[in-house]
Amino acid sequence: MERRKLIGIGAGLAVLPAWWALRQVADGATGGWRTDTAPLERAFPLLGPLTDARWVTSRDNDDRSVPSPELVISGLARLAPGKLAELTAARAFVSEAPANDFSSWFEKPLKGEGPENPEWIRSHELDHDDSGHSTDLWFDRRSDTVRFWALNPYG
Repeated sequence: MERRKLIGIGAGLAVLPAWWALRQVADGATGGWRTDTAPLERAFPLLGPLTDARWVTSRDNDDRSVPSPELVISGLARLAPGKLAELTAARAFVSEAPANDFSSWFEKPLKGEGPENPEWIRSHELDHDDSGHSTDLWFDRRSDTVRFWALNPYG
């Protein structure tokens, strides 16, 4: 009788990782990050349609000790061809790299991700900072990648 219980428990435990992996794929998660572009296109309308993305939010991960009512999104996305050229023609940009490499607790899945040897540029005109809302954007001209960090991007 006890042997059957142990076999049943073992089989149940083997199913959990498979269930979790299937759920992550169904939710659009790959490697612990999200890949859907629609929420980013709503948060950053000036960037236009995005071709792919890897991003996380401070509300997706239960691995935190202090709950927060604030939403932070962080990640990388690829701009449509020609979009970065359009943005750089209309605004002033400076060479400036992000201050950290995805160092927040919820950004762990993105650590080490991004274009190889990026040459980041930034336009402070595109950044946004006011009462409880903040957006920082960095662009790699060679890969048409945007790296973003936004606090309460939807208002």
